[in-house]
Amino acid sequence: MEKEKDEEIYLCPVGRFFHELERTAGRKSPFFEHLSRSGVEFLKALRALVQEGIECLERDEEDSTKRVTEIEVE
Repeated sequence: MEKEKDEEIYLCPVGRFFHELERTAGRKSPFFEHLSRSGVEFLKALRALVQEGIECLERDEEDSTKRVTEIEVE
C-alpha cells in the first residue's frame, strides 16, 4: 500500500503578491516594466551604499595610522 504525502507549500507573502500580479496583469504590462526598472535602480542604490561604506572604512583606517606614535621604552 502506497502512502500519499501531503505537501505543504509556504510562499513568501511578498512573492505571492507579485506572483498573483504577474498572473493577472501579465509580464508585458507597463507595471512590470516599471518594476523591472526600479529593480535596477534599487541595486544601484545598494552599490552606492556599499561604496560609501568602503570609503568610510578606508578613511578610518588612514586616520588610525596617522595617530600612531612610536615611544621608546627603557
